[in-house]
Amino acid sequence: MAELLWNDVKGFFDLEWEGCLPDVWVAGTVVEDWQAVLDLIVESGWRSEYSEGGVVMPLPRAEEVLSRPANVECADLWVWPVPDVLAIFRLESADEIGFDVDLRELQGQERLDVLCGFLRAIGRRLGEPVVMTPEGDWERSHPVLGFDVASDQVVLLAEPQVS
Repeated sequence: MAELLWNDVKGFFDLEWEGCLPDVWVAGTVVEDWQAVLDLIVESGWRSEYSEGGVVMPLPRAEEVLSRPANVECADLWVWPVPDVLAIFRLESADEIGFDVDLRELQGQERLDVLCGFLRAIGRRLGEPVVMTPEGDWERSHPVLGFDVASDQVVLLAEPQVS
């Protein structure tokens, strides 16, 4: 059975209300957590592409990426847990793991299940909550859904919206 039902959460996937690219976060991380996520991506066989300043290159160790000077080109990791579902990680700080997903790719129960599986895999690997907030909610004051460590599943963190 699905962790979340599309009819219960589809309001949070409304492009007009939420924006196209909600933010997903794991707060309070360290370099080793980033490495654990990079290892998970490789072990899971998810297609990925690492780049610095738009130049594609082999995936380095997290310590190498996160120790680069602050004024260098942005390091991005594009990950496809399944074809046509993309998560874009920004390797900017050891303090948090952040990535975007595209709501246009996450419409319907099947794609919601993919997202839940992806968040669950990351949360389980780290033993930490993984929280999704609307696009631009930099304060993370309006969490929508996320992986809950205690229940070991993705749960709603806000009241469902009526659409």
